[in-house]
Amino acid sequence: MKHSSVNKITAIVPAAGIGSRMSSSIPKQYLPIGSKTVLEHTLSILVSHPAVSHVVVALNKNDTHFDHLAIASHHKIARIYGGSERVDSVLNGLEIIQDEQWVMVHDAARPCLEHKDIDKLIDIIENNNDPDMLFKYAGAILAKPAIDTMKQTLSSSTLIHTTINRETLWHALTPQLFQAKLLKKAIKTAQLAGKTITDEASAMEHAGHRVKLIAGASSNIKITLQEDLALAEFFLQQQGRIS
Repeated sequence: MKHSSVNKITAIVPAAGIGSRMSSSIPKQYLPIGSKTVLEHTLSILVSHPAVSHVVVALNKNDTHFDHLAIASHHKIARIYGGSERVDSVLNGLEIIQDEQWVMVHDAARPCLEHKDIDKLIDIIENNNDPDMLFKYAGAILAKPAIDTMKQTLSSSTLIHTTINRETLWHALTPQLFQAKLLKKAIKTAQLAGKTITDEASAMEHAGHRVKLIAGASSNIKITLQEDLALAEFFLQQQGRIS
């Protein structure tokens, strides 16, 4: 695939979390799926994509696991210290990336990403240069349309308040692709305004930028609970990445 305006993409992988909901003695990104850890599967799919020139991995300052991974010495991979929150890790990564570069942020705990979904993101940015387009957008994210009936509760209770129309609802996935300069400015602006930044798109939205939703594969799950490991193993087997 030929990429012209979006090339030499740098991927940022926030991997400084401890995965408290996994009830594990080690961070979830270091749990095994087959012969590799979750993080190794994630990094492997990124470094093997031809449009990804570098992968910046944001690690916890007390991380003792990463150096033991075979992929840690890959020539495309650079490591930095992450922050206390995901957004801090992303911002630390952006600080070492040139402003004009495109940056693709991907969750460490999403090991089942496929190249075809990365290609979708890149293609939509390429097509954004079409002079006949009515609306331009500043970037794009992978997402999945909501298919279940969505319920809203009152505050933090488990009592149903109302049913939400799912027709306009999407589950945000990663990667999320933006130009480094715009994303860095959007994050810093949102932080100064005291906004909660749950993903890169939320910072861009706060800054008034248009963000394109791209339907991604349902297999691009995020490892959050123990049972997610078995599902991720199934998807990786289906993709031929583990036997």
